[in-house]
Amino acid sequence: MPDRLLLRLAPDGSLAWLLQRDGQPSAAVATAGDPPAEVLAAATGIVVLAPAEDVLLASARVSARSRAQLLQALPYAIEDQLLAPVEDLHFAAARSSGEEVGVAVVARTRLQGWLDSLAGRGIAPDALLPESLAVPVGAVLVEDTRATLRLDAWSASTCEPAALAAWLEHCATLPPALGLHDARRSGAPLSLPVPHEDFETVDALAFLGQALDGLPLNLLEGDFAPRRRRRGPRRAWRIAAVLAAAVVLLALLDMGGAVLRLSRQSAQLEAQAADAVRAAFPDVDAGQLARLGAEPLMRARLERLQGGADSSGFLQVLGTVAPVLGAVSPTRVQTRGMEYRSGILEVALRTPDVAELDRIREGLATLPGLAVEVVQANSGSDGIDGRLRISGARP
Repeated sequence: MPDRLLLRLAPDGSLAWLLQRDGQPSAAVATAGDPPAEVLAAATGIVVLAPAEDVLLASARVSARSRAQLLQALPYAIEDQLLAPVEDLHFAAARSSGEEVGVAVVARTRLQGWLDSLAGRGIAPDALLPESLAVPVGAVLVEDTRATLRLDAWSASTCEPAALAAWLEHCATLPPALGLHDARRSGAPLSLPVPHEDFETVDALAFLGQALDGLPLNLLEGDFAPRRRRRGPRRAWRIAAVLAAAVVLLALLDMGGAVLRLSRQSAQLEAQAADAVRAAFPDVDAGQLARLGAEPLMRARLERLQGGADSSGFLQVLGTVAPVLGAVSPTRVQTRGMEYRSGILEVALRTPDVAELDRIREGLATLPGLAVEVVQANSGSDGIDGRLRISGARP
């Protein structure tokens, strides 16, 4: 457990402090005065005990679905126990899972005065609670100038030590044996009208620090919450929002990069498809390819080659003539295009001369069942543009 600095604020505004380590006081007696700066800096938590006579303890049965609703309803649930207007008071509620809720009430001006006094000494408490909550239930802490009596979890009172006996006589309910913790430095033995058990108590703050089991409540909530604690959630949300925005930005950048990469790949594939179409159909001009696109143009050309009939006829003819056409030297003869219609395949070729075109015709004509004729032989600047008509192929 980290070091915790325990401070006790006296009614006259003076301080006493004690450092707790692992839940135990580091010294048997508290030190009077303000804690040194190095002690404040080393403490991981600062808890201040406020004078019991300035804080009213009470309890109420309140049903609320949230803590905000609970804090709104509490003032009116105990309004009959208050001497000042609700608007002038500050309320702090204990954490409770049931409808019975403990509450501490203090004047807003008094609480603000305590905080201003502590701030002037360089002290910013993490928690502030009435010292009466550090007195065990069914016990009384007696000091030189005051006695603090706690008979119930949410009921406490203070009086002068000389008036304690008379005060106990008027209490309606008392424990079977009152725990008496006498921290006076001097004075006659106390004579109480009720059974009691005496406990040795050297120092009041050391006793309160040991008896304080956790923090039953904290007066520093709502408008009086510590500034760093109020900023904590906002800062956490701000950091989370910045991180979320960064994640979204990175996702958008990654998505944009992916779109750019896919766009480049698509452009490359389109260029490759256009090259494939130009290689398969050399007669296709650039304007026609740009206007129609590679895929639609390829599909249209294939449909023209198929002649609208079943593709098996075209494949049968092409499979028959392919060995002859494949044996032709590509450096001398270029296949310019093909068209298949109604069982007739026309092949456009560019040859160096008419003799080469006729040689190819004769080679195809030797294939069984084929009839081959030259239907076009036009002279060009770099050869002959010829066209062969092939028919008669059967399975």
